[in-house]
This record gives sequence, C-alpha cells and structure tokens, in this order.
Amino acid sequence: MKQIIALSILTMMFVSCHSQGVTSPTLEQKVAQMLMFGFRDTAITAQSEVSLWLRDYQIGGVILFEYDMPSKSRPRNIVSKAQVKRLVDSLHSFSSTPLFVAIDEEGGNVSRLKSRYGFEPTVAPQYLGSLDNEDSTRFYARRIAQNCRKLGINVNFAPSVDVDVNPECPIIGKLGRSFSADATVVARNARWFADEHARQGVLCAIKHFPGHGSSVSDTHLGIADVTDTWTDSELAPYKSLLQDTLQIAVMSSHIFNRKIDSVYPATLSQSIMSMLRNDLGYNGIIFSDDMMMNAISKYYGLEESICLAINAGIDVLVFSNNIDVYNPNIVKDAVDIIVRSVKSGKISEERISQSYERIMNCKSRICR
Repeated sequence: MKQIIALSILTMMFVSCHSQGVTSPTLEQKVAQMLMFGFRDTAITAQSEVSLWLRDYQIGGVILFEYDMPSKSRPRNIVSKAQVKRLVDSLHSFSSTPLFVAIDEEGGNVSRLKSRYGFEPTVAPQYLGSLDNEDSTRFYARRIAQNCRKLGINVNFAPSVDVDVNPECPIIGKLGRSFSADATVVARNARWFADEHARQGVLCAIKHFPGHGSSVSDTHLGIADVTDTWTDSELAPYKSLLQDTLQIAVMSSHIFNRKIDSVYPATLSQSIMSMLRNDLGYNGIIFSDDMMMNAISKYYGLEESICLAINAGIDVLVFSNNIDVYNPNIVKDAVDIIVRSVKSGKISEERISQSYERIMNCKSRICR
C-alpha cells in the first residue's frame, strides 16, 4: 500500500512539472534525482551553470559552501543572509522538480553560515555535549534550523553522531564535532538537535556511518583505516536514533574497516550498508559523504566508485566539486555513467527505482 501511495505521489509530481504529458519518470530523470552537486555562484540567472543543470538534467539536489577550496578563495555561495535567500529562491524556481538544498551546518568549526555574513554565532557540538543540557542544545539547534528554514535550505548534513573515541582524530575530535565520548550523550543531544530541525521542516542527515570518531586520519586526504580502533559502540547512536519516529536521513563515511569489509570503504561497501539496512532496519535515505574526497577519488575511478556506491545502497551521491578541482562536466559525467551502467546491467533499474522512491517520498514531506 505504501508503495502504491508513493508511486501516485511521484506520478502527480511529474504530471504537474511536465506540460508535454509525461506521466512517469524516465530512467534519466530517476538517475538525476540521485545526484547532488556543489556549484560556484552567489547569484544565478536562467543561463547560469547550475540553472542549466537544473533545467537540462533535473538534478535532485545542490549543496552550498562559503569557501571555494580549489581556488582557495571566497565567496563561493554565501555572502549575506539576504543574498543566500535570493540564491536559494532562484535555485528552487529554476528546478522543475522538488529540490534538496543542503548545507553542512553543525555549529562551531563546521559552519557555513558564519557570523561574518550576518548570521548568529553557533557553538561546537563538543561544548553542548559537555553541558548535556536539553535547553542549551535545543537553543542552538533551533537557531541553526530556523536559519535554514528562512533561507529555503531543507537538508542539513548534521549532526555528527560520531563517538569521540579518539580525541586526536584530526577531522572529528580535534575539531570539536563530536558531542561526547559517551554514546548515550551523543544520541541524546543528536535527538534534540534533529528534533528542532524537524519542527522547522528541515531534514537532518546524521553522520558518518558507521562511525568516524576512532580514526587517526582524515578521509578528505586519503584512506582512514579504523580496523584496529573501531568498536561496535560507535553504532549505538544510530541504533538509538533510528528507533525513533523522528524524520532523519543518514550519511555514510569513507572509513575503511577490514574486519567488516576487507576490500571497500564504507560508502562503497555492501557489507557495511547492509548493517544499516538489515541489522538496524533503516529504510530512509542514505546520502554519501563527498564522492570527490580523496579516500574515494584517489583509489577509484569515477565510474567504478559510482557503480559501487549505488550497488552498496547509497541513494543520493554527493559531489561537492570543492576538494582539489572544480569539474564543470561532473553532472553530465555522472548521469551518463549511471544511465550507461543501467543499460549494460552493471546496476539494475530496480535499484535505481528503490532510491528514487525513497527520495521522492522524502521530498513530498519537506520540499516546497
């Protein structure tokens, strides 16, 4: 029955968006919904690069950044409150299908909506976890969630539910991104954080499954092998949060753990993603961490990594276009690879349809 309702919603969406009488999505349209990209621009017109991606490919999502890593310069997408609101309004207006507009807004060191641009200051999750006070965590989470809602941002890649196993972890512990070394404290504060977002109609994607807090290296730079440091306790926040009725998504990590999968990092691993789907019973959206991070891009070609990620169970592949290089052809390349892989049998169309239904069901609840 749920599948019938979902398909009805999808059909209605496409009927309303396509004046030429298209009553069901094509393979290319389903594929495009599984893709999220970063872009350069603080304001856009109908002929801007990202506008053409939205028009010509009907991509499913975009992600905003305030700093452009390849050029080591600002601005990227963010200058002020009013400017971001105009930009996001334009993105929605140029998209003929409901659009995910995402950001990484954890607070503290991972904040794109900085006070320099006129946004209210935030605090690090580590600080909130040390207080472990519901009012405090909800106050700062509400501030972030309300900003997102007012701007038209509907997906926040936060909070990190990584347990602070290794305080020296360069990308989690050292940056204050974990609420606590106590998994119960992590889950409790993450629940308050995500609930405040849900009240504002913003989807939280908890991360980085199955846990990045014990690593000694950074997946932005290369392999992060947690084989000797990862423990089952890092799954505890997911077990707790995914039992709730709270609307949340999950983001994968690129960590490598040969005790679970001796070949592939988590994002590309059927074994690790099946822990989430089968062992934890999760049937919502799985976003990949950035597919352009060096833990993936250094060791796998684009086609190989895309096919592995989709077959592992990833629903939305995120390409920040904001690590080492900016690739203006990434949208065409990704769409062509997936369509070609379906037609050649490397990826089943059923697998694409599964992700498409999850995505569109979620969008029917959160997208304007």
